[in-house]
Amino acid sequence: MKEQLHVIPHNHQVKKQDRNQQNQHKSLVVWFTGLSGSGKSTLANLLEQHLFAQGIQTYILDGDNIRTGLNKDLDFSEEGRIENIRRIAEVANLFTDAGVVVLTAFISPFSKDRELAKTLIGSENFLEVYVDCPLEVCENRDVKGLYQKARAGSIKNFTGIDSPFEIPENPDLNVATHLHSLQHCLEKLTHFIQPKLTLSL
Repeated sequence: MKEQLHVIPHNHQVKKQDRNQQNQHKSLVVWFTGLSGSGKSTLANLLEQHLFAQGIQTYILDGDNIRTGLNKDLDFSEEGRIENIRRIAEVANLFTDAGVVVLTAFISPFSKDRELAKTLIGSENFLEVYVDCPLEVCENRDVKGLYQKARAGSIKNFTGIDSPFEIPENPDLNVATHLHSLQHCLEKLTHFIQPKLTLSL
């Protein structure tokens, strides 16, 4: 990475802690990772609705949506995916500084990239949620028809088909969408996350 010459960050007076106090909750990143079709975006959407209804400041960063704007210049090569996750981590970090609970829904298939995101954002602000669902179930769902295209060869480097997915070894939470209902998964998520939003006295 090139050295950023003549860049001197400004020390602003309003800090993340001030914004958290004003919002009356901590800000953090809930990083959903899993295969395409596992239910990442669906769970992120349900969780956001639940938190938003309680007055929690939230925002979803979703893979497909980000690639239509911020990251539309990136391809799906390994290098492109690495840069995709790096940029997302930087954006998510800005949102946490703004006092927001960020829900990210990205395949993020490589362990080193998820670890980089955790390092950039800070382990104290980062919760990795593995949306656990076997390839055969995801492929059977094939909500967007992507697996069919990948099998036909029209999509290259597709995770689970001709590009690997590295299963998280120690996620903060494992949610098995092939074994439990969405409501059960949501309850598991909220039970885990809700206490982590409470401000320290």
